[in-house]
Amino acid sequence: MPWLAVSVELERASAEAFSEALLAAGARSVSVENPEDARPRLTALLDASADAAAFVAKAAGTAALRDLPAFRITSVADADWVRQSQAQFSPLAIGERLWIGASWHEPPAAAPPVLRIDPGLAFGTGDHATTRLVLRFLASTIRGGERVLDYGCGSGILALAAAKFGAARCDAVDIDPLALEATAANACANAVALRVMLPDALGPERYDIVVSNILAKTLTVLAPLLARRTAHAGRIALSGILAGQAAEIGAAYAPWFSLDAPLIEEGWALIAGRRT
Repeated sequence: MPWLAVSVELERASAEAFSEALLAAGARSVSVENPEDARPRLTALLDASADAAAFVAKAAGTAALRDLPAFRITSVADADWVRQSQAQFSPLAIGERLWIGASWHEPPAAAPPVLRIDPGLAFGTGDHATTRLVLRFLASTIRGGERVLDYGCGSGILALAAAKFGAARCDAVDIDPLALEATAANACANAVALRVMLPDALGPERYDIVVSNILAKTLTVLAPLLARRTAHAGRIALSGILAGQAAEIGAAYAPWFSLDAPLIEEGWALIAGRRT
């Protein structure tokens, strides 16, 4: 079926936040063309029946843009979008613990354990700095046997990686049914056992490690809930946070956690801490 491709050019300083806002507004996928240019182009994929103007306005509000950016709409066929998606993503190695690639990528001969994630309708292939930051946190934190919660799982990449690193139990939750479908499909494709569910379906258990890579405003609201989900002396890692938002998010979690100094990559921050 055809899709709508909505393209926007804006200042590089706003591009990362706006790409996140496009996903939050309901984009099926977002690509960035020439990200190092002064004005990169972002292209969001929407259902053919979507109201593009309302979609852009919603994303602009989430990203706190002063002015509504100009945008262009084109119709894209399935086959064209698949080719564009395949050209966009590159494999990623997480040290010597994990190699992440799409189904058409060939892993190196001496690759570590392999995780296959194809770009699709849920966010998370490892190509974005926010995801890479959490993947490296998990690689450095998991020793084996931990209980892990991925809150806002998207494609399920973080929960899947945690399982590959040796976690004993991995639960993945999201409010988006498409994300749950994608996570379950990716778990099956990688022969990984996950519990995939809506947040309300979670039991009363606490977790040794909680990770959440979503929007900063949502992370602020979720602080008490994620604190309750983290076991005493357990670890938390939060991403999807612009560097300038790190202090605000840290303050929201400080009542429950002893926090590390934020890790910054490409203007994005990871906030990690230990439950007190």
